[in-house]
Amino acid sequence: MSITVPHTAVTGLTAAEVEQRRRDGLTNDVPDRASRSVRDIVRANVFTRINAILGVLFILVLATGSIIDGMFGLLIIANSAVGIIQEVRAKRTLDQLAIVSQAKPTVRRDGQSHEVAPKEVVLDDLIELGPGDQIVVDGTVEESALLEVDESLLTGEADPVDKPIGASVMSGSYVVSGSGAYRATKVGRDAYAAKLSEEASKFTLVKSELRSGIDTILKVITYLLIPAGLLSIYNQLVSSKESWRPAVTGMVAALVPMVPEGLVLMTSVAFAVGVVRLGRRKCLVQELPAIEGLARVDVVCADKTGTLTENGMRLSDIKTLGTFDDAEVRQALAAMAADDPRPNASVQAIGEELTAKPNWQHTAVAPFSSAKKWSGFSYGEHGDWLLGAPDVLLDPSSEDARVAEELGSSGLRILLLARSDRPVDAADAPGVVDPAALVVLEQKVRPDARETLDYFASQQVSIKVISGDNAVSVGAVASSLDLRGGDHAVDARELPEDHAALADVLERETTFGRVRPDQKRAMVGALQSRGHTVAMTGDGVNDVLALKDSDIGVAMGSGSPATRAVAQIVLLDNKFATLPYVVGEGRRVIGNIERVSNLFLTKTVYSVLLAFLVGLAGVGSQIFDYEPIGYPFLPRHVTIAAWFTIGIPAFILSLAPNNERARSGFVSRVMRLAIPSGVVIGVATFVAYLIAYAGPHATPEQKEQAGTTALITLIMIAVWVLAIVARPYVWWKVVLVGASILAYVLLFTIPFTRHFFKLDPSNIELTTAAFICGGVGIVLVEAAWWIAAAVQGEKHTLLPSSPGGGA
Repeated sequence: MSITVPHTAVTGLTAAEVEQRRRDGLTNDVPDRASRSVRDIVRANVFTRINAILGVLFILVLATGSIIDGMFGLLIIANSAVGIIQEVRAKRTLDQLAIVSQAKPTVRRDGQSHEVAPKEVVLDDLIELGPGDQIVVDGTVEESALLEVDESLLTGEADPVDKPIGASVMSGSYVVSGSGAYRATKVGRDAYAAKLSEEASKFTLVKSELRSGIDTILKVITYLLIPAGLLSIYNQLVSSKESWRPAVTGMVAALVPMVPEGLVLMTSVAFAVGVVRLGRRKCLVQELPAIEGLARVDVVCADKTGTLTENGMRLSDIKTLGTFDDAEVRQALAAMAADDPRPNASVQAIGEELTAKPNWQHTAVAPFSSAKKWSGFSYGEHGDWLLGAPDVLLDPSSEDARVAEELGSSGLRILLLARSDRPVDAADAPGVVDPAALVVLEQKVRPDARETLDYFASQQVSIKVISGDNAVSVGAVASSLDLRGGDHAVDARELPEDHAALADVLERETTFGRVRPDQKRAMVGALQSRGHTVAMTGDGVNDVLALKDSDIGVAMGSGSPATRAVAQIVLLDNKFATLPYVVGEGRRVIGNIERVSNLFLTKTVYSVLLAFLVGLAGVGSQIFDYEPIGYPFLPRHVTIAAWFTIGIPAFILSLAPNNERARSGFVSRVMRLAIPSGVVIGVATFVAYLIAYAGPHATPEQKEQAGTTALITLIMIAVWVLAIVARPYVWWKVVLVGASILAYVLLFTIPFTRHFFKLDPSNIELTTAAFICGGVGIVLVEAAWWIAAAVQGEKHTLLPSSPGGGA
């Protein structure tokens, strides 16, 4: 055992020494998490590839003298402004919550212990340690009482490392058991984990299936833009034989809609708004893709204590055993509670009730650990005392073990106080155990736990209760919440070691007790091996390994600093009931981005196809000597075409409620609607334009009517695509689609807007042809939607299957 230096032997730095180190810059000055500066946010949202493309096209249009046709340039301002505002809001939310959530190390200065922010630690500070504490800077151990540190987050080695006096400790590791203190030898960016923390803590939108899917789509679009753009440029500037001004505006009109200018923006906004919404519920999202990841979760592994039950406990009863008298038992319990430097919730409850500490001096200490399930103090002539799990310390066949199990079956937490025949720090401890008393503690089930479990059941998300407590006690709590399988909880000591066999048990059972930290980790891995997306919730140091390995780690705000450090999501209000809101927010983000992706990519497909068709027709005119064909639209036409079929509706849909369960295969699902819809719109618009086209020598009125004819066809089918994307219908979606239709009716009928946007639907024959082409396109798009569903075995509906279900 490591030598324990008395607390008073080292008083730490003096106030003057701390102040001198601050003046010398020897502080733990590391960037805050989510520390992307406002300048970086502005730069990232203004200097984008899409803004650069639109900016060049905007300048070309201005060169022609047609400012009206440059309205699409407002997209540069809108995209940048919306992105900046939302990301700054998200940054501020994250920064505020991170301050609340951050681990506060306890430093000893002038002999007094103080909690300080990590940034306030200075070189040579003496920092105290206890179970679950995160090591915030590198240092050397000055005091050690069986101090064990887990360095798995740094080295990958899961076994705890003993840290005697003189041993080095690294930032990023955490205390598993024991207590002590270490002196800071490296602070700030010199610390081992500082660079890792700085990188990992930035506000980021990467490493998600959604973002990678969108990036894949954008790469394909980029490859298509090059030939389509070159063909459009050649056709407008060479084949069409128009003067340079209309040729340039036609070229710009062809290129602008190919750029999915709002897709990345809407994705960023949806994520950022999700962060702000969750922040209002005191939920800190430490990695933004966690919002998406939790929406895909189909198994939630929940710890019992602190998750299903409240953190606090109350000493309910002390049942003496054998020949021990009540006074001696209470003295031993009071002494152990008072001498524990870092008491857990159980010991705290004992200490709050038994305040009369006897004048006993301990000669040896065995701190509690999740592996052995007991702690102990040796008090010389007053005996060697143990406090731990009855089913670990007692003979299972004994009467005392039966009584303990009977009490635990009602949901109470039972600890055994026992006397050992050897010092608690002996290599073969606990040795022969003489039961002294059963300590009965009450745990209160969270009032919102039942509702939360019901929610997950309704969403086909399985709950696995995984606890280090007695299996009978865990089962009692699970049964009180009507959790399936709670009435036959599994003792984890009987679980198979084989990975496949363990996965089989986990598929069948729901409630597990006496689970060791390494078993929690193995159980998460076994579930993942069966294709499950696993979320792990917890608050104790014994949950860290499982939290780290799970797909999504969720820590309670009151949990140990180590659990908060490795979790992607921290519930600062300690409410398990917040989790459904996080799941719902993830589903809203994913489902809505999928909806708006359909709209933007449909526009890109029909724009590229229309450019190809017009361009090939122009090239054909050079080869086969027929009248060349110019692009049908002005830039102002493609601008208004996007207003009410994509722009405004996409923004509303991206922020709307959405409870659809997240599924993999984002790219293939989006393209199943976008490609056929875009092809139908492109072909139908081209056909309508050919019907109305009067040749390169047509009058301005005829050109305007031909462009209007093509635009009516395009808008009709595009609005129908919006109506498909909005399904299943609820009242506000019907209003949204209806408002879009009404807006276009007004644009085409009010004299001012008709003149301003160069719209002329006065030719009844051409307008009728446009409606016929549009009607045929609507039928084809609708048919493609139903056929795609049938081929994929999906069930499409026009109305929600349950009230609000498709909202």
